[in-house]
This record gives sequence, structure tokens and C-alpha cells, in this order.
Amino acid sequence: MKLVIHDLNREEWNKISDRYEGWQEVYDNGTIKPCAGCFGCWIKSPGQCVIKDGYEKMGELIHQAEEVVVISTYTYGCFSSFVKNVFDRSIGWVLPFFELVEGEMHHKKRYPEDKEMSFIFRGKNLTEQDKKDAERYVKAACRNLRGTVKDISFEEIGAVDGEVVKSKSDIDNAADNLSNSVSDKIILLNASLRGDNANSRKFLNRIADRLEGKAETINLSAYLNKQDELIQILSSAGTVVFGIPMYVDGIPSALLRVMEALERKECHQEKSSKKIYAVTNMGFYESKQLINVMAQVKKWSDICGYDYSGGIAIGAGEMNGNFAGVPSGGKGPAKNANDGLDKLADIINKSGKTEDIYANAYKFPRKFYMAIANMSWPMDAKKNGLKKKDLYSK
Repeated sequence: MKLVIHDLNREEWNKISDRYEGWQEVYDNGTIKPCAGCFGCWIKSPGQCVIKDGYEKMGELIHQAEEVVVISTYTYGCFSSFVKNVFDRSIGWVLPFFELVEGEMHHKKRYPEDKEMSFIFRGKNLTEQDKKDAERYVKAACRNLRGTVKDISFEEIGAVDGEVVKSKSDIDNAADNLSNSVSDKIILLNASLRGDNANSRKFLNRIADRLEGKAETINLSAYLNKQDELIQILSSAGTVVFGIPMYVDGIPSALLRVMEALERKECHQEKSSKKIYAVTNMGFYESKQLINVMAQVKKWSDICGYDYSGGIAIGAGEMNGNFAGVPSGGKGPAKNANDGLDKLADIINKSGKTEDIYANAYKFPRKFYMAIANMSWPMDAKKNGLKKKDLYSK
């Protein structure tokens, strides 16, 4: 079986479908749900997502394929929200357990092969930097999912459906109107669908407690079926602080969908008073692995005409999130993360800018972090009636 994953509409697909005659096709049929970040594909139904919408066996499907081709609209150096959703829902392809791969913490293989995958990015006026960003992303994603990159190619496309081509005067007027319409309110958006229990929410709460202006923290999970309302809230805010967990080396698909909608609404502004900050985190130990997430937020900000003003990338998020409430000056494992969050809060209060801050665990060895994490997975699975051997199911 050969597998093609794509975000083409049916008219676009029909133009190239003869190239993939006999292939199994994964496309957007309107039913896919975003990854909930619940780890159910590891500790409840190992290898399969617990969300039953027709996309729950993506990891197994990729394993079974003798060849995999991915076709995606180039989106901020990554996949489109649909293709990213497919990969977010494929994390059961690997095991929850950690090991070192090329000097970085990654998940162990569930299946024995190194799956070769080819990627085709479709975009308009893609630059050499755009291509480098996409290549860096897919290499990181494949390393994370324990696959390999067979080929990366790029296709130039015309205006996409619904794209508004603006004149210079239109852009200037829109930017002036945006400057006049945004408020001084700060919105902190928790992009984790785990809601109040998410580490992203805990990190945002630390910042919110130190902000001096009008600030509100909201959960993306509360707006999954009210996207227009969320877009209006974000559009009118003077400052937006994103709390972002890393999913498959990038922005979670649920947030990407919102970002795509904001781009369509306010795309290609030449100037804007809206400031964007990013607070990103992940379960892996090395904060440097968040470079793609940070770069994607910046690229999106540039396209929308927003002022990206910096952020913080937090490694060992599952541990550091438990210490996000520690008073300033503490010297526990979350010292670097908390100091960075406090610094970012001060910068936001001043409407300032910073270089991205990369915060690793403070004086807590990686080997201990990995050992504790690997012991925790069987304990969590036991609560669901599973034994350790069940976690290795194929």
C-alpha cells in the first residue's frame, strides 16, 4: 500500500490524481478533530488515538505504507493546519518512552523501520529562506517520529481560493484602521486543549500575575466551535501572548487553524501596533528543539503585519510546569524558566522587545529527567488497566 496525505481541494486533486492511482488517500473530509494532548494513544489505547473520527489509526497507516508522500500548502515554514492535524494525530506511531537520538531526547520506535517520506510544499513566491525553514521543520519532525526524509520539493502556485489581492493604498488604509481599532488590552491565549490543567496555562498564569495592564487569559479549548468570536477577540487586542505546547516539532493544528484565519482577515499589513509574544514548551529536555515553533510564530507575525516582540522556549515542560508558581528567586529545576517568564512579563509591561529566551532545566540532569519520565508512563497506563507490555502494542 502507498499513502498520500494532502490538503488539496477536490478540483486540485483531480488534476494530479492520476499520478497516485491505486494509492490510499488521506484528505480533509471535514470530520477530523484536533489532537487533545491527552496521551491516550500511549496510555489508554496504545498506538491508536482515542478520538474516533476516521483518523484514529494514522500511525498504523503510515507504518503499513511502503511509500508515503505528503503534499501541503506552505504555512509559516510548516504544514497547513489540516496536514499538521494528521501528523499531530499520528503520534501513536512512536512509543511514549524516551531515548537519545543524535544528542537530543526523542521517543523510542514502536515499529522497526525508518519510514521514508517525501514532502511537496506548495506556495506562492517562496524564498530560499522559506525553503530552508521547511526543510529544517520536516527533518526535525521526521527525527521526532523516527522517520527519514526521502525528498523535499516545492511547487509554485497562484492565488489560493479566497485570497484578497490588496493594492498599496488598501494595505496602508487597513494598517491605519488596525492601529486605530486595537485596544490596550492584553490577551494571553492558552493553545493547549488540556485547558486549565495544561503546562502552557501555568506558564501564562505566572506572566499574567505580573502584568500591570488590562489582561485576560483564555483557553483555545473554549473556542473550538466559536472561532469567529475568538478571531474578533484576538483582532481587537493590542497585545497577544500565545502559550504554545509543541506538537510534532511545530504549532498545534488547532492554533494553526486560528492563525490561518487571522491571516485571511488581516493579511499582509505593512504596519501594525499589535504586539505578539510566544511562550512555548515541550516534554523534551532541550529547549533548542522549540526553534521551529518560535520561528513559525515570527513568520506568521511578519505575514500579518504584527510586531513579533520575542518569547521564551521552555524545555522539560512537564516538570517545569509543576514549579511555575514558585516565587521569584527560587533555585529549583524551574529557575531558568521562571526567571525567563518574569523577564518576559517585565518586557510586556513596557511594550518592549527581546531576543527569544531558551530555558533549560536548572541543575537537573537530563538522564534523571528521562529516567523519571520513562518510569511514569507504565504508572499512568496502570490506572487505565494496562500493563507495561501493553504500551508496546502494534
